[in-house]
Amino acid sequence: MSSVDLKTDVPHSARVYDYLLGGKDNFAADREAAAKITAVWPNLPTSMRANRNFMTRVAHYLAARQGIRQFLDIGTGLPTSPNLHEVVQAVAPESRVVYVDNDPIVLVHARALLTSSPEGRTTYIDASLRDPDSIIKAPQLAQTLDLSQPVAVCLLAIMHYVVDEQEAHDIIDRLMGPMPSGSALALSTATADSNPEEVGRGIAMYNARGITSKVRTKAEVTALFDGLGLVSPGVPLVHQWHPDDEALSIEDSQVSMYGGVAIKP
Repeated sequence: MSSVDLKTDVPHSARVYDYLLGGKDNFAADREAAAKITAVWPNLPTSMRANRNFMTRVAHYLAARQGIRQFLDIGTGLPTSPNLHEVVQAVAPESRVVYVDNDPIVLVHARALLTSSPEGRTTYIDASLRDPDSIIKAPQLAQTLDLSQPVAVCLLAIMHYVVDEQEAHDIIDRLMGPMPSGSALALSTATADSNPEEVGRGIAMYNARGITSKVRTKAEVTALFDGLGLVSPGVPLVHQWHPDDEALSIEDSQVSMYGGVAIKP
């Protein structure tokens, strides 16, 4: 891990996100890039925090209400407290979590994701969302998860980087295909529906910098759950999904992410 070139003088998306979420794993170049993006997209930090809070509520719901004890979190990003395994192991200490990312910056920090409860287990796979088979067939997954039992597949704030709709559907189908009945898909992805001008400016800046991204309509996001049973309230903006006090304090125009949870029949 120590051989990875962190390139601290060049902004990195994971560290920019970390800064916008209030984290400490970032450098001056990342903070400068964050200032530029928030100048045109001032609500981005609020939307990102709303998505992080959505993850916490979703993970708790899946563990406490659905009884799921196995989680596959793809596109993990830098560790930010509480991490998914901390949420689900607080409900059920025996829960097992597989984190997946192909970002060397995240890999350096992965040890912070491997602090499982004694009863449970966490592991990390260096793999890409765009190669679902490499995830499903990874030995670390086979050693950690029992695919005869329900698994929650978490695709949070990552599908907007898959701009082709057919590829997006294929990825989800290939991930959910091996999962048994009772498994779940938890997903959130970017939209401009709630604030078209501001989000449009922000996405244009991302694309101009080579970070190809796509915003989706509510209908397009809902279609990503085809073949699965959406749980109430469907696919709202993420702060509207089983909101807590923090989520209730946020205005719709501040949030540029739809999210939902569905169960495999």
